[in-house]
Amino acid sequence: MQSAKNQYPRVGEVPFDSDRKCMTTVHQWHNGYVVITKGAAESIVNLLEEGGDISWLPKVSEWSSLGLRVLTFAYKFVQEIDDTSDLTLLEKDLVFAGMTAMIDPPREEVKIAIQECKTAGITPVMITGDHQQTAVAIAKEIGIWNNQSLSCTGEELKNFDPEYLHANVEKISVYARVSPEQKLSIISALLSKNHFVAMTGDGVNDAPALKSANIGVAMGITGTDVTKESSDMILLDDNFATIVNAVKEGRRIFDNIRKFVKYIMTCNSAEIWTIVLAPLIGLPIPLLPIHILWINLVTDGLPGIALSGEKAEPDIMLRPPRKTDESLFSDGIGIHIIWVGLLMAGVTIGTQAWAIGTGLAHWQTMVFTVLAFSQLGHVMAIRSERSFLYKQGIFSNLPLLGAVLFTFVMQLVVIYAPFANKLLKTQPLTVKELALCIGLSLIIFHAVELEKFLKHKKKAN
Repeated sequence: MQSAKNQYPRVGEVPFDSDRKCMTTVHQWHNGYVVITKGAAESIVNLLEEGGDISWLPKVSEWSSLGLRVLTFAYKFVQEIDDTSDLTLLEKDLVFAGMTAMIDPPREEVKIAIQECKTAGITPVMITGDHQQTAVAIAKEIGIWNNQSLSCTGEELKNFDPEYLHANVEKISVYARVSPEQKLSIISALLSKNHFVAMTGDGVNDAPALKSANIGVAMGITGTDVTKESSDMILLDDNFATIVNAVKEGRRIFDNIRKFVKYIMTCNSAEIWTIVLAPLIGLPIPLLPIHILWINLVTDGLPGIALSGEKAEPDIMLRPPRKTDESLFSDGIGIHIIWVGLLMAGVTIGTQAWAIGTGLAHWQTMVFTVLAFSQLGHVMAIRSERSFLYKQGIFSNLPLLGAVLFTFVMQLVVIYAPFANKLLKTQPLTVKELALCIGLSLIIFHAVELEKFLKHKKKAN
């Protein structure tokens, strides 16, 4: 190889161009020069001399249909080359030299990732510089292609009516041999259909498309600096499956944010309803400021933080994407905050009314305890919006379980430790009174689990 380089040194080059889809090198050849061009079959065939051999074209189609990438070669000899002339002028009247086929098999995890995309309501589309038949064959292998899919080439997009792309963009699964400008047109057409578009790329020509998409994803290994700077996300392993994993993780994080908001706002609303409603029905103020502070710092804080570690729901990749303008309180969260907050306040005020009515001197400690334990039951119930706790498993989020147990123990310390009695103005409860407080607080847990059951039943019907 080294001797050939020395014997026939390169004296000129026309780099690869996405429009020409070929490249050319010029080498010294005895008393003249040899021009060697390689590139896509449809580009090379247009550069051959008139009447040149084209019997190889069916073989290109055959190989491409098998998912192989075909590279074609042609050449010609010239006596002189003008140093000031455009070397692309040499790319004509060539003689076919041969062709080779390469295979770049998709990773196994890509097929699984594509299937996950579809179940999650995400439609994958292939945009490639490969031959159309090669692209379609690969799309079929990895699951992008179906019986209703269409494919389109960059040349066809040039010749079609401008409205064709807008009308059929949702049906086209494979784009082959497209130019950078056409990538922008594809993204614009999808955006005009109110789709949320993510675009992947690695070359300099991909930068405008990455910038115009809702989310630009650059390849961290093969991607250029320009591409990385234009993107919103960089894949360090250049693996499509990583994008799907990122979607799954993003949905998990968003779910946990919703659970945190649901928990904190429900508990806070219960505290507000308790403080406001009790005097309106003739009862004394049920809680002292120190009690509210304790609940907000300990009962609300620790379990709320631990909710961030909740695992993904089993159906997290079986749901359609949420709308970009969807409220954080959608899907019944706002209603949940209102009715569970009122129920929690009702149980708490009911405990107060009963305790005062029976002449219990430490009724305030019972009210304080019922409200605190009710919130712990609530956080265990909202760990999943769809699965019951016995199905999900109590031990699937150990930090949350630890936070609940720690808060439970701390509440017992507040009730029975003498120094805590002085600090938080509490009084020790009897075993029966403590059992009653725990039993009343479990009403909230079972009510939220019942809510899930009714939602399941409604969905089934």
